[in-house]
Amino acid sequence: MAKIAFIGIGVMGGPIAAHLARAGHDLTVYNRTRSKAENWVSDHGGTFAPSPAEAAKDAQIVITCVGNDDDLSAVTMGRDGAFGSMQSGSLFIDHTTVSAQIARQLSVEAQGRGIHVVDAPVSGGQAGAENGKLSIMCGGSKEAFAAAQIIMDVYAARIVHVGGPGAGQTTKMCNQIAIAGILEGLSEALRFAQASRLDLDRVYESISGGAAQSWQMDNRWATMAKDEFDFGFAVDWMRKDLGLALAEARTNGSTLPVAALVDQFYAEVQAIGGGRNDTSSLVSRLPKSKT
Repeated sequence: MAKIAFIGIGVMGGPIAAHLARAGHDLTVYNRTRSKAENWVSDHGGTFAPSPAEAAKDAQIVITCVGNDDDLSAVTMGRDGAFGSMQSGSLFIDHTTVSAQIARQLSVEAQGRGIHVVDAPVSGGQAGAENGKLSIMCGGSKEAFAAAQIIMDVYAARIVHVGGPGAGQTTKMCNQIAIAGILEGLSEALRFAQASRLDLDRVYESISGGAAQSWQMDNRWATMAKDEFDFGFAVDWMRKDLGLALAEARTNGSTLPVAALVDQFYAEVQAIGGGRNDTSSLVSRLPKSKT
């Protein structure tokens, strides 16, 4: 079993780390809010460390799951960052959704220290993390991916090596771009069905077996119809992710008109207080028919 440092015991990181602990790995955890790390250790065992550098000391593998580029930079390359105490030959796996730029930067920084790096953002939400059924898209060398896959198998249903450093992050952007368009279409279809006074259960039964079918339809149609948005992936996080995609598009020359439009629609949801609601709350900005 491996000696693992896990940095970021939040909504996603906590369950992922728990799967590793149950698989018998030796975990040391760090979280910016110390009480979260202490509570996790109380529930799952292992030890907690006062800094990323302390957590990573003597670890064979360091895994991060934090908030954004600045957070990731701080816990890796900051004054008390993990890279400062990681040994040559160790493995670094990042599950944060961040820019491709910082993923590539970390790969270069780590290469000079003899550290293997995989950028590995995840899809599947909190439920996927808790059930060990995440989809993980990976960037990095073949050697780094091969080593990381053995660990990630513990909590993932699908793991794909897409390409070199940063490819995992750009693939996650593809995922979020696709979801944005699907949710807007689903929101409009639902409101249209409501305005037409159709039986929504029958509408779902009719269209979910054909070309319109999607994960979002199967998992969110019924709850959207009930205005239930207190679960899943938050609007605030989706806007962060779409912002990353739009920024990368300016770099690679692609055009994302629908993603840019839906990003602004999500800004409207935030403006009415829905920033912490699930992304399916996109429908809440569309008025219900009064007829």
